[in-house]
Amino acid sequence: MPPTTPAGTPSLGAARTAATSTAAKPRSAPHADRKPTRQLIVVTAASYRATYARLIAYQRASGHWRLVFGPWTARIGEAGLAPPGGKREGDDQTPSGTYRLAFMFGALPNPGVSFRYRQAHPYDVWDDDPSSARYNEWVDTRYHDPGTGPEPMDVSGYDYGVVIAYNTARTPGLGSAIFLHVNIGTATTGCVTLPMDQLLTVLRWLRPARAPRIELGVGVESPGAPG
Repeated sequence: MPPTTPAGTPSLGAARTAATSTAAKPRSAPHADRKPTRQLIVVTAASYRATYARLIAYQRASGHWRLVFGPWTARIGEAGLAPPGGKREGDDQTPSGTYRLAFMFGALPNPGVSFRYRQAHPYDVWDDDPSSARYNEWVDTRYHDPGTGPEPMDVSGYDYGVVIAYNTARTPGLGSAIFLHVNIGTATTGCVTLPMDQLLTVLRWLRPARAPRIELGVGVESPGAPG
């Protein structure tokens, strides 16, 4: 959601030293997605009430994790980070957990990313209505009903972003529109944000073939080997 205004064990020590602080151990991939994760973005907060978090990016090669970017300061929900399984629609919290990255998007043209990119137009919105048939989906309002109070996608906070694949089952009320996108100077209503230059660095680095994931949590540790 947008801001509220407008075989790897030996590598762990090296990863901790490179990061100067710790990052997170991802859970195994869902059964339907067996491709091994080779890119990992870790977002860790000091507490569930924190609105700032530390973002670190890792890449796995030759059986080892190595730090690529960070630690950088990210903004998260204005009500902090939801405990595992605790995220709800409208609670202004960022969900905890490990998630795939679905596709990239932006109000501006493709900045040169490897992921599928969808440019937003005035008729594009995100459906945040739990009672809607298209809850937690991108909706083209020329062809479909986006429910009550849809979220415009052609706004400055969404100049560039990537969809975090949270609540892909679209269970009503468990939360929607969770992205990594451009920070405009405030906490968010559930997303993770970075300054533009850092965000673009991350987006251009990500590769679908490396099955990247994002891990969000409190007090989490350096990465081990994803399943």
